[in-house]
Amino acid sequence: MHVHILGICGTFMGSLALLARELGHRVSGSDANVYPPMSTQLEQAGIVLCEGYQAANLEPRPDLVVVGNALSRGNPEVEALLDAKLAYTSGPQWLADHVLPGRRVLAIAGTHGKTTTASLLAWLLESAGQAPGFLIGGVPRNFGLSARLGGEGAPFVVEADEYDTAFFDKRSKFVHYHPDVAVLGNLEFDHADIFPDLAAIERQFHHLVRTVPGNGRLLVADGEPALERVLEQGCWTPIERFGSADGSPWRFVLERDDASRFRVIHGGEDGVVDWPLTGEHNARNALAALAAAATCGVDLARGCAALARFETPRRRQEVRGEIAGIQVIDDFAHHPTAIASTLKGLRAATPLGRLLAVIEPRSNTMRLGALKERLGESVNAADAVWWYQPPGLDWSLDAVIAASAVASRQSDDIDTLVAELVGEARRNDRIVIMSNGAFGGIHTKLLAALEVAHG
Repeated sequence: MHVHILGICGTFMGSLALLARELGHRVSGSDANVYPPMSTQLEQAGIVLCEGYQAANLEPRPDLVVVGNALSRGNPEVEALLDAKLAYTSGPQWLADHVLPGRRVLAIAGTHGKTTTASLLAWLLESAGQAPGFLIGGVPRNFGLSARLGGEGAPFVVEADEYDTAFFDKRSKFVHYHPDVAVLGNLEFDHADIFPDLAAIERQFHHLVRTVPGNGRLLVADGEPALERVLEQGCWTPIERFGSADGSPWRFVLERDDASRFRVIHGGEDGVVDWPLTGEHNARNALAALAAAATCGVDLARGCAALARFETPRRRQEVRGEIAGIQVIDDFAHHPTAIASTLKGLRAATPLGRLLAVIEPRSNTMRLGALKERLGESVNAADAVWWYQPPGLDWSLDAVIAASAVASRQSDDIDTLVAELVGEARRNDRIVIMSNGAFGGIHTKLLAALEVAHG
């Protein structure tokens, strides 16, 4: 079968392409932005890439077109496939139809931490010899790729996104997966481009809850009022809570302030995790993964030991390099809560130097300014902050800077920003760059400039 994918260089759609190729299909795809690393990963898999969207990309005619949710009516290739009456489907529906049947599906949902938790769970199952399949919205460094089928009949881990499915299906992606186990990690307002308020997102999460069978499991974070409201709408599946509350069946207790060592308590067992990650939010992610892995028979001792060998996914507190004792970290944080959690953990793990944050408010929610009043306080754990005003951001960062208790600067030029950082940084400092985009290659530029100045 020839499968053609629209929006193939997005993380989710590119991962689908890898799965389709692994299933033996001929795969092609098109995107407006064909560039590494996804383009390289796809080309190495023998997938034909077309730059830009046009009717000619649909010749010869594919057997099936999979349409990414970034595509809408008016796109020339979308219009061509409709005019030609080609068979088409969404990415989540293709996954549900062609990969998930017959598998034990474990879905990781929540506003924050999905990629890390899904990567953790896949690694725990891999370490237990279960050869899981997975589709993750990032590249887990323990595996080196964002998706694979895994062993025949093995569990399948899917990052379950609440974003909409396609121009013809406005339900959240995760309602298609019908998981046996669903992790509900947290829930806040996000995706302001498609949801009017938090209640609208809660309804979508309840649609997910409705799909989990009675003999399955819901693993729900404690201390999350929005998740409790979701469950109050109706629940037909056993619930286990995880977190730091005394009554939760899965509980963690920090043994270091930076959360790089913590104790896990479940029933009559406990275990200790000593690992390279920092931040209480990551300890909670690990706890969720341990609880989910336990539903597949992974015991607590084995799981805790495996976490010590876990490598963060690309762009999740990923150390991109160190020059003259100055460390440059890449992090995907794109929401005030995620920014605050990440900086708090890194601050506790940076005892000798300063924590310098560089933030690009790039996500759709950030561009709309929906949460801008929370940005100022989200950086309180940093010693200094540089805010980048990206092209197309139609509101000013001045109010954010004025509301911040942390020394802050603003820039709309990446080269100028790099020069300021190089002039400011000194040994033992950590520079964390926070954006959900490529940020104009700032990581590479900064490391090169640091090498010139300090190397």
